[in-house]
Amino acid sequence: MKDIAWLALLRCPGLGAKRQRALLEKCGSAEACFSARHAELPSASQEWLRRDPEDCLTAADRSWLENPEHDLCTWWDDDYPPLLREIDDPPMALFLRGQRARLRDPLFAMVGSRNPSPLGSATARAFAEELGHSGLVIVSGLAVGIDAAAHQGALTRGTLAVLGTGTDLVYPRENLDLARTILATGLIISEQVPGTRVHRGLFPRRNRLISGLSLGTLVVEAAENSGSLITARLAMEQGREVFAIPGSIHNPLARGPHRLIRDGAKLVETARDILEELGPLFAATQSSRRSASAPADPQERQVWTALGHETLSSEEIASRCGLTLQTLSSILLHMEIQGTIASCPGGRFCRLPNAT
Repeated sequence: MKDIAWLALLRCPGLGAKRQRALLEKCGSAEACFSARHAELPSASQEWLRRDPEDCLTAADRSWLENPEHDLCTWWDDDYPPLLREIDDPPMALFLRGQRARLRDPLFAMVGSRNPSPLGSATARAFAEELGHSGLVIVSGLAVGIDAAAHQGALTRGTLAVLGTGTDLVYPRENLDLARTILATGLIISEQVPGTRVHRGLFPRRNRLISGLSLGTLVVEAAENSGSLITARLAMEQGREVFAIPGSIHNPLARGPHRLIRDGAKLVETARDILEELGPLFAATQSSRRSASAPADPQERQVWTALGHETLSSEEIASRCGLTLQTLSSILLHMEIQGTIASCPGGRFCRLPNAT
């Protein structure tokens, strides 16, 4: 009944997200919205909410509800993405396909040209793979070009694709096989009700979700007036970190990243540049997922054991573990991002308080 009532409410004419939220706060649930009088709403909305929710559903809704692969995450659910709650106009519900657990992971957006150079595509795949191995789940829009390359690079860790259509209609069709592959370890989401077909006006709204879900956004090759720059601008407005990979001054697809860098985006040359910048934010998102036992990786377990209940400098840790400072630096960064350890004043490190 919950999903039926939510679908019916999301289709209610004259109700945007803000009015939906106000109505839900007043009534307490989507179901209750259909059993109360709402004189303050437009007449079309009042008439709609006097109906049985079942009678408000479309054929696409019924098909969506019948598919066990489909799910709905609402504003009241514990796993509604916390960063998305912070944007100006968050959706009241997200339609899901795939691994819902990805919503709880630290997310990072990658966007760029639909017609990238071979080098741009390779760079996007490489960055996505390395960021994924470090614990970030890559978010993009399933478009051809850089979006697809980013999703492909992140498949092992799991990736999150945000659609401008309903989740039952993958666009573009040439990425249908990629979408199916994503479902094994990742997630496809949309705020659009089932059956929503592609039209131009939906993509800026899709873009605000890509940036709004994410700790930061990386732009890899983009023309100066591309949709990727819209996503980056939205990220800046949402108070998120924006990164850009520079290119040759003779490459038209470098103009977008260069413009962002001039406007304050962080120039990056390696995935490590992003991880170092995001480290504290990343660790904060992991606070509820901290390890209660030694890490599985042998070198990380060695560092974890060496720390014990002490606060040590990197030199002291390196000496106890027999590691070079260069090797240890990479291990410490990864452990901090994973939420196993924390950096302390004076350049020292310790286990997190709730790690045993």
